[in-house]
Amino acid sequence: MASEKIITLTKDNFEQEVIKSDKPVLVDFWAPWCGPCRAVGPLMDELAEEFDGSAKVGKINVDEQGELASAYRVMSIPTVMLFKDGNMADKVIGSRTKNEFADMIKKSI
Repeated sequence: MASEKIITLTKDNFEQEVIKSDKPVLVDFWAPWCGPCRAVGPLMDELAEEFDGSAKVGKINVDEQGELASAYRVMSIPTVMLFKDGNMADKVIGSRTKNEFADMIKKSI
């Protein structure tokens, strides 16, 4: 079950939720058919709970939000980016451990 704290990001809310956010935002670019993406999903749920209040976690379905995937040159998924002060501060491609994603957030808080 996905966490209610995960933000479903679209081209309509991306600027408000990510670019204008006063907190760091971890963004997971994924697709339902992607095996490694399904492995990363539960980690994002846990991180959204753990960092609630100090950072945000959002997901972008690349099949539904092709414009955003193109804008950030996402070529492989999962791609996880960390945005801080409206800019991409960090990026990893492929599945990683929860600790690696948590470290991305911790560096930016």
